[in-house]
Amino acid sequence: MFKGSMVAIVTPFKNGRLDEDKLKELVNFHIKNKTTAIVPCGTTGESATLSLAEHERVIELVVQTANKRVPVIAGTGSNNTYEAIRLTKHAKEAGADAALLIVPYYNKPTQKGLYLHFKEIAENVDIPIVLYNIEGRTAVNMLPETIARLAHEFKNIVGIKEASGNLEQMATIKMLCPKDFDLISGDDTLTLPLLAIGGAGVISVVANIVPQDVAKMIEAFEKGNLVLAQQMHYKLLPLIKSMFLETNPICVKTAMEILGMCEPGLRLPLCPMNEDNLKKLNVALLEYGLLKGKKK
Repeated sequence: MFKGSMVAIVTPFKNGRLDEDKLKELVNFHIKNKTTAIVPCGTTGESATLSLAEHERVIELVVQTANKRVPVIAGTGSNNTYEAIRLTKHAKEAGADAALLIVPYYNKPTQKGLYLHFKEIAENVDIPIVLYNIEGRTAVNMLPETIARLAHEFKNIVGIKEASGNLEQMATIKMLCPKDFDLISGDDTLTLPLLAIGGAGVISVVANIVPQDVAKMIEAFEKGNLVLAQQMHYKLLPLIKSMFLETNPICVKTAMEILGMCEPGLRLPLCPMNEDNLKKLNVALLEYGLLKGKKK
C-alpha cells in the first residue's frame, strides 16, 4: 500500500513559530523530486515539541498542499491511547491517507498493553494504520508476534515502520505477517538490506535533502539493477551517517539551513550542533557534492 522513498518531513520554524509557507514549499519540493509519500509529525518533524494545535495544523497543511498527488501518512502517536485516538481521528477528518502510530513511550507497556493500545485505536478510527517500532525512542520493542497478531486481526493495520535495527526481527515480521503487510525501513542505512528481504521502502530522514537519490536507489532495486542500487547505497551511506552525528532532527535541519532549504530553528530541549560535529557535517555535505565548494 505504501512503498518507495517516503520522507519524514521536518517541521520548519521561523522566529519560534510554524513556518507555513516553507512547509508548503517543502511538500511541493518532495513531490517534484520523486518522493512517494509525505510523513508529517514524526520524530523528524519534532512532534514531541508541537502543541496540539500546531500538530493538527501541520497535518492539515501537508494534506492540503499534497492535494492527493502523493499519500500523506500523518504521525498521530502518543503514549496516551485516547490522545492517539483523538489525533488519529483528526488526521482522518483532515484527509490524511494513513496514520503513523509510534509504540507508546515512557510508560513501558507490556506486549499485551501494546496489543490493546493499537487494538483500541484500530477499532475507533477507520483509517489505514502504520505501526512504528523504535525501541531507542520508546524503551519498548514490539515483538514480531505482537505485530503479526495485530496485522492479522485488524484489516486497517497495514504496515510497520521498523527501526529496531535488527534485520532478523524484520525478516520475522515479514514472515509472520500477511503478504500485503508493508514492511518499511525506519533507518536509512538499512533501506537496501530491508528491500532485499521483501521490504516496501523507507520513511527517510536523509530524503529531506536528497530525495531523488533515495528514490533512485529504490527504483534501481525494484528494476533488478542491483549494481546501481548498491552504488547508490554506498554513495548515500556517509551522508546518512552525518545525519545522526547528534540526535535527530538536529543534523538534518542544520544541513537544510546550510543548504538554504529552511531557516534555522530547533525547539528546546534540542539545540544547535557542537562545533566539531558541525565541521563533520559540512565535510559530508561537501564531499557529497551538495555545497559546490562552499563552506559554512
